[in-house]
Amino acid sequence: MPTEFRPIVRLAGRDLNGYKRVAYALRDIRGINVNLANAVASQLKIDSKTRLGQLTEAQVAELEKAVKDPRALGLPVWMFNRRKDVESGEDRHLLESDWIFFVKNDVDREKVLGSWRGVRHSLGLKVRGQSTRTTGRKGATVGVRKAAVQAAAAAAAQAQKKE
Repeated sequence: MPTEFRPIVRLAGRDLNGYKRVAYALRDIRGINVNLANAVASQLKIDSKTRLGQLTEAQVAELEKAVKDPRALGLPVWMFNRRKDVESGEDRHLLESDWIFFVKNDVDREKVLGSWRGVRHSLGLKVRGQSTRTTGRKGATVGVRKAAVQAAAAAAAQAQKKE
């Protein structure tokens, strides 16, 4: 590795691992998936085998600008994580805390509307039609406890002996 290798690279308000390849290091930023990361790297003509710590300052600055505004690279709209925003109607791509904030607002809006999705969210159940009979159980155990069944059986046996 070259001497100017950096083990930690600051990008989009996040410390990223410099030993990872560029696309996989970009995945550590909330709001960026592997497809978008690969598309950004290929548009900027960064080799897919390059480690993030091997990039120059200019390349890192260019990468940060591209990550914050992927529309400037001419990427297709379907790669963005906020298409047809409810309030503004525009296609955007959000990162980190902005993305978390908008998702939370969407869930809260569904709850206020009283839609089916909002009700499912408020009850802590699965929202997208998944099965809940056997999976997705949280909290207290569901079903019969062996000790409780044995105690009830013993109590019933005692009651029958007395009669």
